[in-house]
Amino acid sequence: MIEELGIKTLDDVEVKGKTVGVRVDFNSPIDPKTGHILDDTRIRVHGETTIKELSDRGARVVILAHQGRKGEPDFVSLKEHAARLSAILSREVKFVDDIFGEKAKNAIRSLKDGDILVLENVRFWPGETKKADPETHSKSELVRELAPLFQVYVVDAFAAAHRPHASMVGFAPVVPHFVAGRIMEREIRALWRVRNNPERPSVYILGGAKAEDSAEIVKTVFEEDIADKVLTGGLVANLFLYAAGHDIGRKNVEVLEKKGFLGLVDDIRGLLDKYGEKILLPVDLGVKRDGERVDVPVSELPVEGFIWDIGRETAKRYADEILAAKTVVMNGPMGVFEEPGFETGTVEVFEAMARSSAFTLIGGGHTLAAAHRLGYLDKVSHVSTGGGALIEYLVKGTLPVIEVLRKYSR
Repeated sequence: MIEELGIKTLDDVEVKGKTVGVRVDFNSPIDPKTGHILDDTRIRVHGETTIKELSDRGARVVILAHQGRKGEPDFVSLKEHAARLSAILSREVKFVDDIFGEKAKNAIRSLKDGDILVLENVRFWPGETKKADPETHSKSELVRELAPLFQVYVVDAFAAAHRPHASMVGFAPVVPHFVAGRIMEREIRALWRVRNNPERPSVYILGGAKAEDSAEIVKTVFEEDIADKVLTGGLVANLFLYAAGHDIGRKNVEVLEKKGFLGLVDDIRGLLDKYGEKILLPVDLGVKRDGERVDVPVSELPVEGFIWDIGRETAKRYADEILAAKTVVMNGPMGVFEEPGFETGTVEVFEAMARSSAFTLIGGGHTLAAAHRLGYLDKVSHVSTGGGALIEYLVKGTLPVIEVLRKYSR
């Protein structure tokens, strides 16, 4: 039980001998040329936790998941996902190329205790992505056909928890038990801790290229007194510097313009006017000049080259803030970490988080990619699997699927 929200988990339900529907997030990078999975991290994460536990406890496990979007190159079958899951768990995983037709229902009925079955990509059914309330979705073809076969339904796809799709919320009103899986449980506990009940000082690190999301987060964390400081990096820092009146150079302004970020300048000026002492901007910057990194103080702007990192002095100042904090949330790297020489700021921030005694949380695709590449994934307290779901939770303090779990958990 997640006591703060009244959400039941796998600890609160008996699953032995029961048919359990499990909505996971197997959505994986797909090679557009071969159609094969490039990275099976999400399959592994769900497989080694919720799915393995259910199988070990004698449940008859039926997996619902999506892959890609209609019209995109990664909109493929889950057959290979099932094979990867089988290899990860070292046990047989069945697959059926059907979602809720007779072939799928017969496969479900034939399961024995401990068996695992993966249904076909749930987004192959057009009704899946319709946004509606649980009661409306419960009358859909998917739920009408499958719900009578399930005694328990487990929602574990946190990364899709901001989308009230049919397989995420539709079973809530009609199955005997509707609970959170282990990944969903971990995410809710960690996010509740940093967003709803942070230990202070609380520091948010906002970098990368999602400036609009970052501006929303800055506004929220200060208006609702969630954070004490915000540290900026990446394009987010460039935009805040520009909004603060610094001439960052023609090339860097053009990057912001191409991204459509200049329309945010007035809002960011308002945030700087109101919370300027709490928003830390870089004091120096890592600039690419003639193919090399050069650290330039902000006082010496503008620069001709591209700003690709926070500077070394800034990184030290940010590290000091992180080491003094009790809660640290990071979304977005400090610069173009993929380029040799420009990973410095991101490394320094990760290193401070690794040394810190704070509860540290990182999220977002580029942040996770940086942590993986630089060797820091296992050196933080919590790695969030959510992208859009994480941002929405940080801004709103809840998600549509969490609210459904709060209402229907039983």
